[in-house]
Amino acid sequence: MGNIRPSFIKSRALRLVENYPDQFTDDFDTNKELVGRFTDLVDEDGNVMNKRMRNWIAGYITRYKQRRED
Repeated sequence: MGNIRPSFIKSRALRLVENYPDQFTDDFDTNKELVGRFTDLVDEDGNVMNKRMRNWIAGYITRYKQRRED
């Protein structure tokens, strides 16, 4: 069984993929860094304010990209 993610995670993830289509890949660690850079989840010092939200969004983007390549 797969994970069921809330709609606010899906909407944020898809908005990021639409705005930066060539940036995201099917690699979770790369997507995690990009989500932190492109969203307001990082403060001015570069520290992640909400790791769980960042990882949720990056995980959904990773699965989304993997399904798109198949």
